Amino acid sequence: MMRTRALLATLTATTALLAACGYDATPLPKAGDGPAASAPASPGASPAQCDNATQSYAADNNKPDAVQQLTNKGRLVVGVSGDTYKMGFTDPTDAELKGFDIAFAQEIANALGVDLELRVILASDRIKMLENGQLDMVARNMTVNCDRWTQVAFSAVYYNATQKVLVGTDEAAKYTGPASLAGKRVCAPTSTTSVANIKEIEPDVIAVEAANHTGCLIKFQNSEVDAITGDDTVLAGLAAQDPYTAVPQQEKLTDEPYGLAFNKDDVALVRFVNFVLDQMRADGRWTKTYDEWLKPTLKVDATPPAPVYGR
Repeated sequence: MMRTRALLATLTATTALLAACGYDATPLPKAGDGPAASAPASPGASPAQCDNATQSYAADNNKPDAVQQLTNKGRLVVGVSGDTYKMGFTDPTDAELKGFDIAFAQEIANALGVDLELRVILASDRIKMLENGQLDMVARNMTVNCDRWTQVAFSAVYYNATQKVLVGTDEAAKYTGPASLAGKRVCAPTSTTSVANIKEIEPDVIAVEAANHTGCLIKFQNSEVDAITGDDTVLAGLAAQDPYTAVPQQEKLTDEPYGLAFNKDDVALVRFVNFVLDQMRADGRWTKTYDEWLKPTLKVDATPPAPVYGR
């Protein structure tokens, strides 16, 4: 089994590590908190509070004002993942960036009437690259929360993910929740609190860190860890790459509402993007995009999340 997993590690690395860039999990809120909750921005700090983290600016079809806020004339520069399979990944057959997030970026560039420029970025660089004007938008499975609203602006939620656990196929039928991880090695990306929060529920979890979830998958394939935790979208992509892994039936650990992120000052751009998202929900493009990229791995039907406006 270990040798087989090691071989799969090599195959997975060829597919998923082309961009040398990873995914980082969104911190889990404590029990009883809703989607608006978030982990402290820094050690010892209190989480930011807001009435509704998923509330964005009202949609507005003002393309000239939106285009005016682009950093580079004639281009929408978007930060994306390069190794999150089915969300934002480099297809080894043609070296093109593809996925659910990439499709949304292309739709928005088309609506703005500009070229799309994709930049593969680290998750840890998302906010600072928006703040310093290197990017116009981030489409990188980024969870909306109150802390992040103090640093960037978000579109309306374009997908509702949930945080779960991935295990080996030989353990899937026996998995009944975090208690099943007692004494087990659970992997999550460095500088996240995903495993730490599971340890609050099951203190006997053994936390193991990797640079990203692809690194966690390689550790699993090398029998260095027993489970991986992260968003269901990411875990489903990992399971699709390794037939010895599975995301068993389980209760979600938390909600993870994804938003497209922007510089805080680019409100006109956010409003126009919300207009585009409204159109995609109404004309079926959202469903078509989901069916193409996420349904084959998540294996469930989904409907677009209703926008929440009023900020």
